[in-house]
Formats: sequence, structure tokens, C-alpha cells
Amino acid sequence: MTPTLSIASLAPALPEIYLAAAICLVLLVDVFAGAAARRVTPTLTLLVIGVGAALTLQYAQVEKAMTLFSGMYVADPLATLLKLLTMLFVAIALLYSRHFLETRGLLKGEYYVLALTAMLGIFVIVSAGSLLTLYIGIELLSLSLYALVAFDRDSGVAAESAMKYFVLGAIASGCLLYGMSLVYGLTGTLLLNEIATALQGPPSLGLIMGVVFLVVGVAFKFGGVPFHMWVPDVYHGAPTSVTLLVATAPKIASFALAFRLLAEGLGNTADTWIQMVTIVAVLSALLGNVIAVAQTNLKRMLAYSAIGNVGFILFGFVAGTEQGYEASLYYTVVYVLMALGAFGAMLLASARGFEADEIEHYKGLHARDPFLALILMALMFSFAGVPPLVGFWAKLQIFQALWESGHLALVVFAAAVSVIGLFYYLRIVKTLYFDSPGDLPVPERHGAVRLALGLNALAVVLLGLFPQTLIELCVQALG
Repeated sequence: MTPTLSIASLAPALPEIYLAAAICLVLLVDVFAGAAARRVTPTLTLLVIGVGAALTLQYAQVEKAMTLFSGMYVADPLATLLKLLTMLFVAIALLYSRHFLETRGLLKGEYYVLALTAMLGIFVIVSAGSLLTLYIGIELLSLSLYALVAFDRDSGVAAESAMKYFVLGAIASGCLLYGMSLVYGLTGTLLLNEIATALQGPPSLGLIMGVVFLVVGVAFKFGGVPFHMWVPDVYHGAPTSVTLLVATAPKIASFALAFRLLAEGLGNTADTWIQMVTIVAVLSALLGNVIAVAQTNLKRMLAYSAIGNVGFILFGFVAGTEQGYEASLYYTVVYVLMALGAFGAMLLASARGFEADEIEHYKGLHARDPFLALILMALMFSFAGVPPLVGFWAKLQIFQALWESGHLALVVFAAAVSVIGLFYYLRIVKTLYFDSPGDLPVPERHGAVRLALGLNALAVVLLGLFPQTLIELCVQALG
């Protein structure tokens, strides 16, 4: 093989290769540039992400699935879509975060390097073709997030949250690794496509044990009940800019992990893992929504809301059909879009010495900042599944997948917990428009952030009015 052909054959892996090199570049610029020049790091990072998206669109798209590196790397339309969405969501999160970091003395190059490293971990998970690649991607993402949660070294709460996250994350990684070792021992291969071929017939006791450990690991990474303990503490304890990152892009990695591992690698054992995932999904949807009702802190409320939404994402896997996986992917993307807007609005409402993380901090926001109140109202209605916003279509896709697969009881259950969710989302709207603002501060004016937030909210509305656009993207990616 000539060198030209060899280089050309690596084109599908260009996003990972480019991003690894770009991380080194950003780190070197930050280390060797002067203090004043380091302020270009945020802009450089956004430029890096933009170039990465362009390269992915130009060179890394594939029409059908193919493998590289002896089957350890998979390039397919799903991987391309998820990588592009990850770059978009991380770029928006970093744009929302800059002023918050600057006013708190946290605008450092390491923050952006860790964000890019987490993004690289997501890329590796998305294109994993073997258990080994999956595990490397998980650890790369997890270690970056641990460091980000503890990024504010002067905050004892952040340090405590990071320690809890690290310890529980290490246990979850151990469960995943043990489950992978059992599956490898029983099949003799690490490649997911070969595992799928090897697992024919009724599962052995050893395989069931392996699947149990793998489902535990997947549930932890999603933040599903009863492996959700880290979610409210991390959301609450981390700086809001970090919470924004933790709550959004890693959800794409969690979906990719579940799809590559369960749907593709262990697809022939679906009858086994669907029972376990059903329990996690039901508990997550129920407890997440019920406990969210009692929260007075907005970050903790959104944390339990996230747990409830994880239940809905997992309902797509419970359906166990192509339609179910498409609904799960669609719901994941929609949830991340809404969470970006919610935490972005929280960052905009914050000021030096004022975190704007309590629900009471949003009393009468319509009088202080009508634009921000309108955005939050649209997002809360979408979270609640009110038509015609995009959140309604996300829930409807899950309901349809469950109905078509014969899970009628779960459709009724999911509708019931959605009604519970409606209560605490509408409570936020009531706080925004019907409570007195008192002497609460007026949110600062940041043109770029307000424009991005406005476009974010507009996307929630337009994707609700024209839902087929995003639905078709998800169908094509998994088709």
C-alpha cells in the first residue's frame, strides 16, 4: 500500500486525529503565551471546534459503515452525526460560559483543554468498535469531567462533589471492566461485531453476570436510578459553567455507549438486558420527577429532571426496536438542546457574588429581563412536553416506540410521570411571571450570549413546528 492510500484510508478517523493535535496546540499556546495573550484561548478553542466540524463534513463522512484499526474503530453515519452535534453543543456551552468564568477568576486555558479532551473521549466512544476502545473513551471523558468539577479550587463544595463523582465513577468503571472481562472470556474477542456473532442461543449464567455489570456501568454513566447518587451533588456543587458541560454533551456519549454496547454488541441477548434496563428506566422516570417537585434549588431541580429524562431515553432501549433506538437518539438530542438553553440562561442571570441557582432568584424575572424570562418559559414548556415545542415530539416518539413494541403499560406510566413533571416546570413559569421581583439584580447584557440563547430557544420552537427535519436525521443515522 502506498503512503497516499494509507493516509486516505485514515480519513474517517480525521476528527479524532485532528482533535488530539489541536488539544496539544491549545495547551502549548496557553503555556507559552503571555498572560494577556492567554485570553485568546477561548476564541482559539471555538476556532478549533469550527475547523474540526468543517473537516468532519468534508472528509470524514461515510455513506455506509466501515471499520478501521483491525475493527476497533467504526465509522458510520451515526458516528458522523453524533460528532457534529457534540462539537456544536460543546461550542455553545463554551460560548455561554466565558463571562461566568471571567468574573470568577476561572478563565484559564486548562478549562478549555479539559473540555476538548472530554470531547475527544466522546468521539472515541461514538466510534468504538471494541470493548477496549469503549473503555478508553469512557475513561478519557470521565477523567476530564472529574477535573472540571473540581476546577474551582477555592470551593469546598466543588471539591466534595468531585471526590464523590470520582469515587462512584471509579466503582462504575470497575463494573464495566469486570462485565467486559466476562464477555471477553466467554466469546474470546473484544470486537463488538464478533461478540454479536458469537452470542447465539440462550445466555449462560456467566454471560448474564457480565451483562448485569455492563448495565450497571451504563446506568451510572447515564445517571439512572439507582445509580444516580452523583448527579444532584455534581450539578449543585460544580460551577454552573461546568454543570452546563456535564449535563449536555456527555449525554450523547451515554447514548452511544448504550447503543454500541447493548444494541449492537449484545443485541442477541436483548431479552436479558431489556429486563434490567426496564427497571432502571421506570425508577429513573418516577423518582427523578417526584423528587424534582420538592427542590428549591434550580440546579438540583434540573439534576432530578435529568434523571427523569434519562428514564425516557432508556424507554427507547426498552422497546428494543429500530424505532425505539431512533426515538431514544431523538430524545437525547432534544434534551441536550433544552438543557443547553436552561443552564445558559442560568449563567446569563448570574453575576459576581450572585449565582442565580435558587428558584426564588427568578421571581418576577419578566419585569427585570423580559427576553430572558421568555426564553426560560419556552424551555420549561418544552421540558414539560407542551405542544408544539420540540419536547412534545420527543416524548411522543418514545410513546409511539413503546406502543408499537407492545409496552402499553409503560406508555400509561410514562404519560403519568410526564404530568408530574408538568407541575415543577410550570412552577418555574409561575415564578418568572407572577411573583414579585423584590430587590433582585437585573441580569447583565451580553450581546453574543443573548443572541446564542435566542437562537437556542428559537431552535426549540422551530424544531417543534417542523419536527420531521431532526427526526429524519436520526432515522438516516441509524438506518
